[in-house]
Amino acid sequence: MRERILLLTIVGFLSVFLYVFQYHVNTVIGFIILCGFMVVYGIYMNLATKHKKRKLQKQPAVINENYKPFITILIPAHNEEGVIANTVENILNLNYKNFEIIVIDDRSCDNTPIVIKQLEEKYEKVHALIRPQDAYPGKSAVLNDALKLSKGEAILVFDADATVDSDFLDKLLPELEPADVGAVQARKVIRNKDVNILTRCQNNEYTFDCNLQTGRDSVKGAVELRGNGELIKRQALEDIGGWNNDTITDDLDMSTRLHIKGWDVRFCQDAIVYEEGVVYLIPLFRQRRRWLEGSIRRYLEYFWDAFNSKKMSLKAQTDMFIFILQFIMPFWFILEVLFRTVKFLMGKVGPNEFLSSVIIAIVMAFGFFTAIRYSLRRYDNCPRLKSIKEAFETTVYMLIIWFPMVLFILGKIVFLKKDMKWGKTAHGLVMEKEQKLLEKLKRKLNKKELQKV
Repeated sequence: MRERILLLTIVGFLSVFLYVFQYHVNTVIGFIILCGFMVVYGIYMNLATKHKKRKLQKQPAVINENYKPFITILIPAHNEEGVIANTVENILNLNYKNFEIIVIDDRSCDNTPIVIKQLEEKYEKVHALIRPQDAYPGKSAVLNDALKLSKGEAILVFDADATVDSDFLDKLLPELEPADVGAVQARKVIRNKDVNILTRCQNNEYTFDCNLQTGRDSVKGAVELRGNGELIKRQALEDIGGWNNDTITDDLDMSTRLHIKGWDVRFCQDAIVYEEGVVYLIPLFRQRRRWLEGSIRRYLEYFWDAFNSKKMSLKAQTDMFIFILQFIMPFWFILEVLFRTVKFLMGKVGPNEFLSSVIIAIVMAFGFFTAIRYSLRRYDNCPRLKSIKEAFETTVYMLIIWFPMVLFILGKIVFLKKDMKWGKTAHGLVMEKEQKLLEKLKRKLNKKELQKV
């Protein structure tokens, strides 16, 4: 109820502001000021990143070779029989050997529990946790159950489809050592990015996110955890009371609570965790719907806690506020078009008045395009012409995915009851598709052989 009241207050205030604003000032000016504010902050983050890089080149960070905490690796799995064995065996090949793996079956209805039990019998470091069918739903509850059995001084979380290079922890661990650091997030990369335009755009979206996370890290802002490839100190976990069972985005919720408690969250772009991108449109919408809803809800839930926190740094508070603007921009644009449409239907404005909405759309699209192209050039070493093409594709993809989704989620929060549907991402779809194609090819070959006989 508190989330709903706060959201209605924000929506009401912004609606009145824009309605009045349109009668006195061209709203394009206000929107461009908002965009300009975000652009200036983006430039500030990138300058800070370059400064940090130059500083490290002159004076490389000293790595404490004696910092080797025992790590518990948690891998939640729900109907993951096709990918879980490969993930566990890949992680067992890490150079760092001071760890245990707890694989958690979350009420699967396929052969996942059998596969996990087989992995436990085969490998000494692997432990299986099979949750009963009536267990509390949600990824947070899964992780909290496993946390009770864990022995690690730090907890590393992977998705069931994750793969990493053998030096993954060698790169990630040094970032966790400072006393004020509560967690570190690795860079995420789409493993099957060349399957279709959706997976390619998802990977480019992740590259854009890498640019933002690196910038936020450089200015000591409110870096966010991403669920897959997050490493958290047990001390920090205990300080915030573990994962929140009542959230649908465990990672974003935890990030905010860590910052409120004064813990620093870092981002390590050199440690990469590979995951499977979603190859079909409907599952992609479901995944992004969950991410966006969880992100908005945690801001509504912790808004006052964040800005009244005496432990949270001013830099993190400022950074968090600026990133909240990313949800205001789509709503601003939608209200802008709505108000002008109503006025047009009432005969108060002519068709030319819609020019301002077109200008706003162009400004937003150009901003996304420029930022995505810069990210592709900087972090993926993408060739110039290719980066232009892919930045254009990804800009269209993000505007189609995110803008309507913001409106939908705002309506859902206001009018519908909160639910705990995880909206789990289906893994192994690429392998499943390849298997079906192989079976189809075999049937055709067999048919031809029969026709010859």
